[in-house]
Amino acid sequence: MFSYLIGVMPQLLRGAVTTLQLFGLTLVGSLILGLLLSFGLAIKFKPLNYLLQLYVWIVRGTPLLLQLIFVFYGLPSIGIVFSDRFDAAVVTFIINYAAYFAEIFRGGIQSIPKGQYEAAKVLRLSSFQTVCRIIIPQVFKIVLPSVGNEVINLVKDSSLIYILGLGDVMRAGQIAMERDATLLPLIGVGVIYLVMTGLLTVLLKQVESRLNYYR
Repeated sequence: MFSYLIGVMPQLLRGAVTTLQLFGLTLVGSLILGLLLSFGLAIKFKPLNYLLQLYVWIVRGTPLLLQLIFVFYGLPSIGIVFSDRFDAAVVTFIINYAAYFAEIFRGGIQSIPKGQYEAAKVLRLSSFQTVCRIIIPQVFKIVLPSVGNEVINLVKDSSLIYILGLGDVMRAGQIAMERDATLLPLIGVGVIYLVMTGLLTVLLKQVESRLNYYR
């Protein structure tokens, strides 16, 4: 068994490259978009607020697998075509995870005492300076545990792209399993996911410990 896993591991690791690419692009894109959306959710301009709440409700209320199918197979019916399946997956994942991050960041923004904004005005900071230098650092510290949970979920959810026929680590394991008529490749897949989530868990704990000076 061990020798078989060693032999199939290069194939699984090639699939892991696609998984990591999807993870990295989704994380960067969804964090940025989620942060921007969170400020839209926090302001009191009702038309924009209602529109963003509708977006969050739809995205969080439907399965990610359904969204992947809809984006790649459904949108071409209205003229939106993705020539690359990977691009469709990245866009779908960013849209999905941005909704979750937006709600997380919104909660963090609303937890900041109003006195922080008043102090920024006394110091004659602009709105941009207030957000970047005072609000965002505190919000990031508050929401880090929740963001960390979503980051771990993102690693595992990346396996859903097999539905689009992309060669991620899950599909690589499935191909090896069907070719060799054995479930052993799934053990290798599980090990790879455990390593990725384990490394991320350690990294997130290190970041959280470094941010303790905000207390």
